[in-house]
Amino acid sequence: MTIALSLLIIRLVVGLSFVGHGAQKLFGWFGGYGVKGTGGWFESIGMKPGVAMAVMAGLSELVGGVLFASGLLTPVGAGLIVITMIIAIATVHGKNGYWSTANGYEFNLLIIAAAVSIAISGAGAYSLDALLF
Repeated sequence: MTIALSLLIIRLVVGLSFVGHGAQKLFGWFGGYGVKGTGGWFESIGMKPGVAMAVMAGLSELVGGVLFASGLLTPVGAGLIVITMIIAIATVHGKNGYWSTANGYEFNLLIIAAAVSIAISGAGAYSLDALLF
């Protein structure tokens, strides 16, 4: 039971955080800039077409976060989170080195490690995967 609860806590914190980030990009919720604002920023860093990329990133975060938090098709949710973080490292954070204090990829790597670890171990007893499969 302790392991299942630990997995649930990690899934909820990481997954719901990604739901929030997706909602920021897609809807402008939680202080976000919405699709047009995020798309403009994406264009400014060379990701074109910016609005389409913002929609893809927002959907990846939102859907990945929902799947990960609920423990439904957990490897798919984890994969969407990992891909999003790899793109963030490649386009923004990688050039700044490791430490997040310099806008580096430290935090992105921590998220990747958590998502991959849950995908490998499984979502645990308190998940839709356990209930359905």
